[in-house]
Amino acid sequence: MIKIKKRKILLLPGDGIGPEVIQEVKKVILWLNSNKSLDFEIDEDLAGGCSYDKHGTPITDEVFYKALESEFVMLGAVGGPKWDNLEFSKKPERALLKLRKELKLFANLRPAICFEQLVDASTLKPEIVSGLDIMIVSLIKIKKRIKTICKFKTCNLF
Repeated sequence: MIKIKKRKILLLPGDGIGPEVIQEVKKVILWLNSNKSLDFEIDEDLAGGCSYDKHGTPITDEVFYKALESEFVMLGAVGGPKWDNLEFSKKPERALLKLRKELKLFANLRPAICFEQLVDASTLKPEIVSGLDIMIVSLIKIKKRIKTICKFKTCNLF
């Protein structure tokens, strides 16, 4: 097999369900490396509450610079009740906000699937949610206004 150029991927599992999700992503990346002539170089580090617990900051400079040098950064999830009482600058979500701002990121991808077994549990009509499988793209527009951040214009792309 011919291998293509190594591409750096930084995985930041974060908190909550993030580590579980990123572990599955890592399995897919390793499978692609083994079976599809890809050669992703995987690095994994801390961001969010777990980083605060270990380093006293939601994202270290070292991790931030790794993100800048990577071609792909995947962040699992950050935050949780454990860190709710931290001062604003130390909250786990600050890692996400710093990455978004400095890497000039502007979108969240949110898959939405309704499994047939859950159609009747929805508050929406069955004919609307039955077979639902869409990707919601949330475009983020950040503006500073009197010490607050306004965000989100959500649209569906079909």
